[in-house]
Amino acid sequence: MTDESRIKIEVNENIIDLNYWYKIVSDDSSGATSSFLGTTRNEFKGKGVERLEYETYKPMAIKEIEKICKTILNGFEGDIKKIGVVHRIGNVPVGESSILIVISSGHRKSSLEAVHYAIDTIKSTVPIWKKEFYTDGSENQWKGNCESCHFNNNNHPH
Repeated sequence: MTDESRIKIEVNENIIDLNYWYKIVSDDSSGATSSFLGTTRNEFKGKGVERLEYETYKPMAIKEIEKICKTILNGFEGDIKKIGVVHRIGNVPVGESSILIVISSGHRKSSLEAVHYAIDTIKSTVPIWKKEFYTDGSENQWKGNCESCHFNNNNHPH
């Protein structure tokens, strides 16, 4: 099986369907499937949050996520079977999900560690920006999802 057939990545405005993504990574040789689901919460530092809005340049985001997935496939003692990553862009209301990472492996330790590595690395390297919309009407703020992008995290790159 090629690396490409073991990785599925999407960046879109669709609501995330957990069952669909679990089916994508299911594999008869897997003993474990682990996941991370990032959800819009209703507050940030004491301020009420109404929704988030995500923006990215899709080809670059997908390319960076693919690099992370290939690193995962080549690590973890070759125990990783399949990887699925979906990141929403556009508006994501409170209670809805913005990212899902699902990874199957032969053993639970590999998939759990791979999911942890994936979310931390995506947050630190993939150029995705989010804007918080507050319930009190105060100024909305762009925040860098990407810790290593070359701009001030409080400013949108436009």
